[in-house]
Amino acid sequence: MTPATILIIPGLRDHVAEHWQTLLEAKLAPVRPVRSVPPLETDKLSCRARVEAIEREMARIDGPIIAVAHSGGVIMLAHWAQQYRRPLKGALLAAPPDFETPLPAGYPTLDVLQANGWLPVPRTRLPFPSLVAASTNDPLARLERVETMAQDWGSTLVNVGAVGHLNPASGYGAWPEAEKLIQRLDA
Repeated sequence: MTPATILIIPGLRDHVAEHWQTLLEAKLAPVRPVRSVPPLETDKLSCRARVEAIEREMARIDGPIIAVAHSGGVIMLAHWAQQYRRPLKGALLAAPPDFETPLPAGYPTLDVLQANGWLPVPRTRLPFPSLVAASTNDPLARLERVETMAQDWGSTLVNVGAVGHLNPASGYGAWPEAEKLIQRLDA
């Protein structure tokens, strides 16, 4: 049996050196990241450009795929699934943001998200198994909103506790739980 390729889908801020996804990329095999390549460098907030980047990477992979998406990457993957409907072995959807509610300062406004194709956030059932890793104190989404997204997507909700937004600003670096959740999807 061919091992599943892990496809890393970062959020709006792309790859961050000490982010758990970047650390996983160096640790797991086979793995492919979705990189910010043109047109993302020139049109960084375009949801369409990011969905196309996901599709380009998916097309290069032979065999089963497990997507590992964080933050805005979760929303990108939901848009991708709605458009392409390609089956995956599974997806780990970590800390999805609530793009339908105003975000804290420093993040795109609802108007900017709308103008760049992020809204409305797809709420159709995903055509593959998925786990939504939800934080109880994520500044970008209340737990209740993430629970609703998980339910709409047909995902299993995994409450990972008070871990903020699961990023370096919240103290993550390494997140060993991610590997366990990936193994769960790969079983």
